Amino acid sequence: MFQEEGYKLMGAAFEVYNQLGYGMAEEVYQQSLEVELSLRAIPFQAKPGLLMSYKGYQLEKRYVPDLFVFGGMVVELKAVSELNSDHEAQLFNYMRISRVEVGYLLNFGRKGGLQWKRYVLSDLHPRSNE
Repeated sequence: MFQEEGYKLMGAAFEVYNQLGYGMAEEVYQQSLEVELSLRAIPFQAKPGLLMSYKGYQLEKRYVPDLFVFGGMVVELKAVSELNSDHEAQLFNYMRISRVEVGYLLNFGRKGGLQWKRYVLSDLHPRSNE
């Protein structure tokens, strides 16, 4: 499920890390990855606002993942020394809200190399027409 697309995403992410190294602000990696995805003609949407509803009522709260890539993967970027369970929970929320089964958590802040994790959720409820 989106394996070839995942390889292309990760190639772009590794290129950004190789060019910039670690220690920059998350927004620098965000913008750089957007440039790299564009250079590689990889389709993406940056910072899409996810709408939520509860029992048919639209909520004001919006969730904003960093990227949607290839129309079917949600990508969350970090620039921290180590990923933790809060980062994973944030990505899982984005995946569940958007009903996207594949997600990537990319951490550019770790010394020694890009840290990344791929997640596949199979317990998603079908999208509703609300």
